[in-house]
Amino acid sequence: MDSPTNTTQNTSSVHSTVPNHSHAIISSLLSFPNSSPYSITSSFDRELEKALASAASGDVSAQDSLLDRTLHLATLLLESTKRCFRKRASAHNSISWFLPPDLTIKVFSKLDTKSLMKAAACCTMFNNCAMDRSSYAHIDLTTATTRADCGVVYTMIHRAGKEFRSLKLGRVGRADGSDSTPSLVNGTFLNILPCNNGFFGSRLRSLRLYNIRPINFNSLNWVLSSCSNLTDLRISGSDVPFLLLFKTLTEKCHLLENLCLESYQVPDITDTKTGSPLIDFVTNSYNLASLTLISYRLTDRLALKLAESSSKLKYLNLSRSPTLNGRFLRDLGHSCKESSVKTLIMRNCFCLQEKEVMELCNSLIKGKVKSIRHIDVSSNSGLVSHSGERIFRPELPLEKLKEERSDVTFVADFPLVRSGKRYRVCDEEGEEELREIEMMEAKNDVENEDDSEDGEFDDDDEDTSYRTGEDDSEDDVEF
Repeated sequence: MDSPTNTTQNTSSVHSTVPNHSHAIISSLLSFPNSSPYSITSSFDRELEKALASAASGDVSAQDSLLDRTLHLATLLLESTKRCFRKRASAHNSISWFLPPDLTIKVFSKLDTKSLMKAAACCTMFNNCAMDRSSYAHIDLTTATTRADCGVVYTMIHRAGKEFRSLKLGRVGRADGSDSTPSLVNGTFLNILPCNNGFFGSRLRSLRLYNIRPINFNSLNWVLSSCSNLTDLRISGSDVPFLLLFKTLTEKCHLLENLCLESYQVPDITDTKTGSPLIDFVTNSYNLASLTLISYRLTDRLALKLAESSSKLKYLNLSRSPTLNGRFLRDLGHSCKESSVKTLIMRNCFCLQEKEVMELCNSLIKGKVKSIRHIDVSSNSGLVSHSGERIFRPELPLEKLKEERSDVTFVADFPLVRSGKRYRVCDEEGEEELREIEMMEAKNDVENEDDSEDGEFDDDDEDTSYRTGEDDSEDDVEF
């Protein structure tokens, strides 16, 4: 009878023999000589049929087990081959990729989140770089609106952690007259920002929300209260009460440099009295350099107040205002208080009057409003003449303005009614997002005129565009 010691030794010997036997079989398979696929397939078929014939004297269950085990082994071999292939590809990419990991992560941090996910699926090296927190510092889900729900937003923000700096969500543009793009995201996703004593909110520098509704104002107020370091805020297509929003921004967001709001529903007329929260915000925001209010019903007195209330405000955009007639342009030229505004944008302002634009031109020629460098009064609807008619060829002294103030760029593009053309004219920086916001739902509100009035335009008339300070040969951009 064998002693316990001998039994243990025999067992160890069997276990050590099995791996060696497996290695020998696998090595023999991998060293299989090169043959035609047909020959190899025939060999496999022949050996498998022999094994099935000798399996437990034709027992069906034993044959099924043999086939299942064969499929399992073949699957393991295939998976092992794929792993080896990926390792080789990753090693090759690490050698051939011309950027070190830290610069690759820097590049990934500039991508929108959808593109980042695609890059992460390319190879192991890219996946490792894409998993770095810095790659999620700037989260941009504007290209994945139909797939990004609140859970996705939470995951992205948690991946960014302490590196979280900016968030862009929603779809930038929307079709004429349309509602917000169907999305799985609503305003509740913002509730993560104030959590953990504002851990994420305090790190946020830029927040841009496009056509996301509904957003509860109390929730948004709570969120903005935790974003004390916010410098850039853009909310487009929202129905939040904007005057209450300015109170919150005045109290909580003292570092704002750029603010852009686009109204989804045309609010009530806002004058200097009802708009006092807006004036207080502009006056007390000492870092505010850019203010964009699109589709807001502002009075000309309030617009003048905004232009003169801040010593830091350089960019003022009041496009698509249905109430501004341009009187504040005249007052701006005659004002004793010099404005700091360098760029003034008033595109597609339906009530903008020719005489007010003329007065501004004359003031510029006389050397007033010295800070202005870029003005845009382009409109698909033309300007309102003295008689109340729509004109598309206003008699503006732009040639003289170009001679006297070569440092000023004056853009005035007015497509003829019968030309069928519409213009997109963007500011000097050419920011694509802002241009899309400005043009959303911008309709041609020109009233139908009598045939006798239409007769003054010939079918072969060319579109008229007025520019100074720019290359006149530059092609207009159509949409």
